[in-house]
Amino acid sequence: MRGIVCRGLRLELVAGLIIALAMPALSVVAAHAQGLPTQTALTAETRDLGGRTQVTVAVSVNGEDGLPPTGAVAIGDNGAQLAGAALNAQGQATVVLTLPAGDHSLTAVYAGDAAHQASISQATQVRAQVSSTPNFAVSIAPATMTLTPGQSGTIIASITPQNSATLTAPLFVTLSCSGLPDEAACTFTPENVEILPNATTPLTSAMVIATQAASSASAAHSGSSSAAWAFLLPGALGLGGLAWGARRRAWLNRLSLLALVGLVTVLGATACNARYDYFNHGPPQNPATPAGTYTVTVTAQSSDGVAAITNSTTLALTVQ
Repeated sequence: MRGIVCRGLRLELVAGLIIALAMPALSVVAAHAQGLPTQTALTAETRDLGGRTQVTVAVSVNGEDGLPPTGAVAIGDNGAQLAGAALNAQGQATVVLTLPAGDHSLTAVYAGDAAHQASISQATQVRAQVSSTPNFAVSIAPATMTLTPGQSGTIIASITPQNSATLTAPLFVTLSCSGLPDEAACTFTPENVEILPNATTPLTSAMVIATQAASSASAAHSGSSSAAWAFLLPGALGLGGLAWGARRRAWLNRLSLLALVGLVTVLGATACNARYDYFNHGPPQNPATPAGTYTVTVTAQSSDGVAAITNSTTLALTVQ
């Protein structure tokens, strides 16, 4: 009995030792499964731009493993999103903003990726100077978007008037976007907004981003193929008869040769014709919007009759 008990104690000690040795490895695996912690930092540099305050926001995200995280960051002002951007290979992003007059508290929020947790930066205080010229600020919500090829998403772009009391006529602002990946497009509804004198309420436009899914070539049209055989088969039989008769009549020999050359010419021209290729092979395959994270620039542009006014913001588009 004592031997059985001793053996049992030895087994328990061995099992406990194995578990103790395995705990650090298990904790590392669990940490990777949940994502490693990250640290996000934001710095802001302001400069005067013709009476407007332009802010260059630099964001850096560092992972606990020392590797640069991937994905997107969103820039917020007192909790309201202003812009988004994709991180580069070093885990950094730069966004240029034009802020309305007053005090602002800017933060950067990292969304996380498969190996890294989300994090938020400390707030950076920025003061934008008061301008005496008419202007407007542009912002978007949400500042980040994730789509799969073939999907579409809607983002609200807001145009906030500034110093509109100095306007003597309406100010028309046109919205556009750039930086989209291949096989993607954006539309604004409305594309133009009107800022009236003394207006203070933000004007909005719905920005729709559409991606494209891969599609295969359509099947050949059997009707076109049948029609082709209806012309080619009798012609081939006729040429065969002419070739057989050419053995007896010399003039048929020349005629059959000319007919054969004509048939080959017609066949070659038909096979290389774009219409023939479309009806028999269908349209080419449409590629899908490539996967990745992209920084898309939303630009609002207007003119007061003397000088053009251009402000922009960015959003981070992820295609899975």
